[in-house]
Formats: sequence, structure tokens, C-alpha cells
Amino acid sequence: MARKKKRSSGLFYKIFFWLCLLITAIYFLTKLLTPKPHVFYPGFQIEIPNGFEIHGIDVSKYQNVINWKEVKSMEDNGIKIGFVFIKATEGTSIVDDQFRRNWVKAEEQNIPKGAYHFFIATRSPKKQADNFIQMVNLKSGDMPPVLDVEKSLGIPVAEMQKNVKTWLDEVEKHYGIKPVIYTNIDFYEHYFQTGFEEYPLWIAHYLQPEKPRIEKSWVFWQHSEKGRIDGISAPVDFNVFYGDSSDFNNFLIH
Repeated sequence: MARKKKRSSGLFYKIFFWLCLLITAIYFLTKLLTPKPHVFYPGFQIEIPNGFEIHGIDVSKYQNVINWKEVKSMEDNGIKIGFVFIKATEGTSIVDDQFRRNWVKAEEQNIPKGAYHFFIATRSPKKQADNFIQMVNLKSGDMPPVLDVEKSLGIPVAEMQKNVKTWLDEVEKHYGIKPVIYTNIDFYEHYFQTGFEEYPLWIAHYLQPEKPRIEKSWVFWQHSEKGRIDGISAPVDFNVFYGDSSDFNNFLIH
């Protein structure tokens, strides 16, 4: 009787051992086969989120003089630059030092391009819209205009919303297309939760590798401000587009 008990006890431990081994193997195999939320790309020197087909950058005078031919030709593990947002204007009178050159050179390389305006909350939104409109000529194949708004400078919420809406309305009236709003998550949730649902959103958020921490649907996600790319001497912002090539083509001005 004791021998039988000993034998069954030994069998139990064998089964337990092999079961643990099987569970461990399944765990590591699942981990190995599950796509990582982001992958480090040595060429760009940043991690880039998985699952996105179209990648792009945004630039201003802070990227200095850009060699757009090198930007166009760079590729790292299948990822290339598929679009660029270029800073055009700021406030009521400022034009970015590199805008004209960047606009022409990006087009020469057939990189889909868009222009953005940096909004100064304390300045006239109508004059700011005029500044942008006077500088930016959009045509078929370009992306819609963008309003970069991320500082309130003490302006109350209601007044801020009114001023931003004035800029958006003036620009939409001129180009015949709804502008994109660029901002960070905290700013969007504080100022634009209501009344701006119809505008495409370009959201900046660097703290989450899979997707930005926001419930509202977005079109572009700026996921890093520390990218590196051939042809640009300074760090550059990296973005992804939410959708495939067909979606992106539909997003462009026609």
C-alpha cells in the first residue's frame, strides 16, 4: 500500500513538472510571436510604433537647411518618409525663415506636404489667418492646412475657443477644406473637447508606445521629437498617419 502511494506521488510530480514546462514554453512562444508595440530603428535613432503604414516628419527653421533629396531617399527596414508638415507662419506677421525653400524643395522630391501656422493666443485670429493665407498656396496633392495651437497665454477658455474658431473659419473659407488642429492631449482635453469634433486631429503624445492616450479619433500622431534622418542636421519630429495609402490619398486636397 505504501509503495503504491509512493508510485502515484512520483507520477504526480512528473505530470506537474511537464505541465510547468509546457506553460513556460507557451508563455515565451506567445511573447516571441506577439508583435512588439514599437521597434527601435537605428537609422532614425528612435523607436517607431508598429502597425502603421505611412510615416512622416514636421519641420521648421529649427531643422536648418534641409537636403530634401537625402530625406526622400532614406529608408530603414522598409520605413520611408511619406509626408512632411512644414511651418509656414506664426502670429500676425512672422514667416518661418525656411518655409519658402522647404515648400519648393519638398515638392521637387514629390513628398506630400502640408503647411502649418503657429497660433499666438493674444494676437488677432483674423490677422493670423491672413498671414497664413498670404503665404501658403495649396493645390491638389497637398495636405489640408494645420493650426498648431498649444499655448493659451492666460486667455480664458471661452475666448480661446472663439479665437481659434475664427482662424479655422477664415482658413476653411479661403481653401474650401477643413483645417487640421495640432495640439497635445492635455491642451485638447482642456480647450477642444466640445465644439471642435468636426476638425481632423493631429495629436502630440510621446509617453505611450502603442497609441496616444486619447479617446477622440485622430488622423496624425506625433510620437517622437528626437528622430534623426539623412539630410537634416537637427533632431526632428516623427509622425504616423492613421490609415493606409488609400485613406491617405483621400485625405489629400483634390
